[in-house]
Amino acid sequence: MLEAIKRAAQEAVDAAGPVQVQLGVVTKVNPLEVLVDNRLSLTEDFLIIPETLLGLTVAIGLQEIEIRKPLASGDKLLLIRMQGGQRYVIMDRVVNG
Repeated sequence: MLEAIKRAAQEAVDAAGPVQVQLGVVTKVNPLEVLVDNRLSLTEDFLIIPETLLGLTVAIGLQEIEIRKPLASGDKLLLIRMQGGQRYVIMDRVVNG
């Protein structure tokens, strides 16, 4: 009986689509599209983008200085798939791996 309860609980967790860490690649910038695991293409509607990944340029006198580089095609991203699997949070760029 205990094994049946454990199995049912595990199946319920699996069916809910638990949080999962995944890698993605920016394939298009405007509008943003990210390819996850070389098979799933996500649009902006399914992505939560932190402010730190948006471009930021400031003007100092006549010179503009880029403080934060915006997302660009080919950028590798660390993503967290939210429970249920409908939305993804972009955590950061990945520089290797």
